[in-house]
Amino acid sequence: MSRRDALVSLHVAALLFGFAGLFGKWLVLPPTAIVLGRTLAAAVSLWALLWVSGELRGRFEWRLAAGGAVLALHWITFFQAIQTSSVAIGLLGFASFPVFVLLLEASMLKRALSLGDWMLSLVVACGLSLTAPELRLDDHIVRGLLWGVLSGFTFALLAVGNRQLATRRAAGEIALWQNACAAACLLPGFVLAPVIPDARELGLLLVLGVVCTALAHTLFIRSMRVIPARVASVVVALEPVYGILLAVVLLREVPTGRTLAGAALIVGAALIATTRAGKA
Repeated sequence: MSRRDALVSLHVAALLFGFAGLFGKWLVLPPTAIVLGRTLAAAVSLWALLWVSGELRGRFEWRLAAGGAVLALHWITFFQAIQTSSVAIGLLGFASFPVFVLLLEASMLKRALSLGDWMLSLVVACGLSLTAPELRLDDHIVRGLLWGVLSGFTFALLAVGNRQLATRRAAGEIALWQNACAAACLLPGFVLAPVIPDARELGLLLVLGVVCTALAHTLFIRSMRVIPARVASVVVALEPVYGILLAVVLLREVPTGRTLAGAALIVGAALIATTRAGKA
């Protein structure tokens, strides 16, 4: 794969990651049901891909199960944010995750936060407060932002935990096992209170799991063989931008001026934080 092809694959992966947010509006299902369908479809697709390519080698380990539980929580809060407010609000709350990565790693490594870390956190906080018209919990935008921020925090937990796993496990295997474990975590709830999707919803869940998860992850992994991790991380940090643009085109969800101003601050801080993390 050439560098140009790798960059195209990387941007397509970021586009598909952002596209996944729109399914929170298209699917009239509880977030737990959406995530169960997504993780099941993704796990089966990834297993088939790894089995055909002969890359399915490693054993299962408990850390993968823990990561799967966090992944399930991340996606549940992500879709809850979008269903509570809008695609833009959910994605912007999630976009805070690079700052959480910096804070978590500083805590784990027991190092003092730099002035730059504090400034980035302040910029994100300003962006989030600017996005919300009124800081009241009964406002659907505020609730959506809070769910989105929780989604970003849980994703940061997953990212920090996966960094150690990635030193000894293939990325495809990590994705496979964590999707499978996420589905396993949600299956008991489905058995107790089953939600049966209709044909349209089933088709959307398959697209979400196969295209926006398994395919997007595969494109991301393959591009990483050519593109430096720092560059790849910056491109993926553009996921909210792609998602918001898709929501404008396909859902006619046009963000307000306040939302766009907040988006500029949050995405800008996310890009800076991601770049700094890549250089560390």
